[in-house]
Amino acid sequence: MTEFDYIVVGAGSAGCVLANRLTEDRETTVLLLEAGPPDTRREIQIPIAFGSLFRTEVDWAYRTEPEPGLNGRGVAWPRGKTLGGSSSINAMIYMRGSPADYDGWEQLGNEGWSWKEVLPYFKRSENHLAGASEYHGIGGPLDVAPLRFVHPVSRAIVEAGKQLGWPENPDFNGPSQDGIGVVEVTQRNGRRWSAASAYLKPAMARPNLVVETLAMVEKVSFDGRRATGVQYLDARLQRLLAVARREVILAGGAINSPQLLLLSGVGRGEHLRAHGIPMVHELPGVGQNLQDHLAVAVTYRLTKPVSLINAGRPRHLGPFLARGRGMLTSNVAETTAFVRTDPNLPAPDIQFAFAAVLYNPELPPPTEHGFALGPMLLTPKSRGRIELRSPHPTYPAGIHPGYLSDPEGEDLRRLVEAVKLARRLAAQPALGSYRGEELLPGPDADSDAALEEHVRERSSTLYHPVGTCKMGADRMAVVDDELRVHGLESLRVVDASVMPVVPRGNTNAPVIMVAEKAADLIRKRPAPAAP
Repeated sequence: MTEFDYIVVGAGSAGCVLANRLTEDRETTVLLLEAGPPDTRREIQIPIAFGSLFRTEVDWAYRTEPEPGLNGRGVAWPRGKTLGGSSSINAMIYMRGSPADYDGWEQLGNEGWSWKEVLPYFKRSENHLAGASEYHGIGGPLDVAPLRFVHPVSRAIVEAGKQLGWPENPDFNGPSQDGIGVVEVTQRNGRRWSAASAYLKPAMARPNLVVETLAMVEKVSFDGRRATGVQYLDARLQRLLAVARREVILAGGAINSPQLLLLSGVGRGEHLRAHGIPMVHELPGVGQNLQDHLAVAVTYRLTKPVSLINAGRPRHLGPFLARGRGMLTSNVAETTAFVRTDPNLPAPDIQFAFAAVLYNPELPPPTEHGFALGPMLLTPKSRGRIELRSPHPTYPAGIHPGYLSDPEGEDLRRLVEAVKLARRLAAQPALGSYRGEELLPGPDADSDAALEEHVRERSSTLYHPVGTCKMGADRMAVVDDELRVHGLESLRVVDASVMPVVPRGNTNAPVIMVAEKAADLIRKRPAPAAP
């Protein structure tokens, strides 16, 4: 048995931030437990290769249960299972979301989470290569950089958006989120700069931090209502108990954190009893409120053999290895757009993920040259849940995203409108020399009914699950606005699961912000001054 001040479960983006910030106090000891292996695979550092990491030992390789809204299909949910978590296998897009997202969190009763109050944490985390400004910080651990390679098709897509009347946006994390443009990425010298690279590696030399990989946490231990430690299997499959003198902090993400709470006896009593798990504390919201960004494929054949498939040619390796330049530095989703299906909306409700390749996580790597315009729904009304399928800790949780389940059918309607918008974008003159045959939905999909069927048959996740241990004060809230689990002592959750509503955009930067703020809450340090 070993004792530490804090035990952090999960070395994803949030866990890496916490390990760094908590051990800045040399008198504070931290044990960081990660179920996956170290982040040593070469492909992690090659930006364009992130898709090759799916369904490997660094991916939990989850799959949802059959979804009624998707015609009974289950979809793949890649999640990082290595140091850095999903920041080690994602597309590296740095996107904060809309100020309206965080003001909305505060309006739900979460004091201290307004845009004005979270912006300093975004800035503190950041080393923005364009320099400091009202919206950006320098000197933080996380490099935020412009892409070193932008494909000509990606640039043509930006021009097409301008022809459609969308403003070109040079900074989606600046004064406005609306418009089209090239994304910024978490890269350093053309290579991935994960949360492990930014936060964890610099802290690993500290004697007050212990990091264990291949450590599968089975449950949180309690003395009455107080969390006292965790039980876990180490790399040799020995069952160990680690004791937390101050707190246990769950940072496993929107799937693993609620699963671990349920395995530990915290959740809806009826569900726990069904799996023979003794109840420690009734908390019905654990695993509920699941939200994700659903995206749908709109794809075209290229008239020229110039897609990102060509990155596999040997001639691209030299510039990457020598100077961190060239096609291998592409993150695939090089450009994006934020638009509103209704001009009266307070913020964008659709984001496009554009790619100069026929990207589809459900299929093998493409052999045909094409490009993709992937609209995703930023503000889903539908809600899902995470639940146990077995009381055994190594058995994957049941993932029920609830896609397209909102009773009014608004999610489906807006995605259909977004497909029509993607077609209008593709028809612009800027793409005329590249645009070949429409592959998906295909020219025969010429009615709303056909497009609805396309959405149900072809949509998939954009990898942004949140909300399953939501922050708030209502009956279904799991943590309070200091991320402490309701009704229990010495137990917090710090990851995407605490977000009450999914932000409008990619979720890695918001998770890092949440962990930066949590570190101050845990250490009882004053928040940085709001601008």
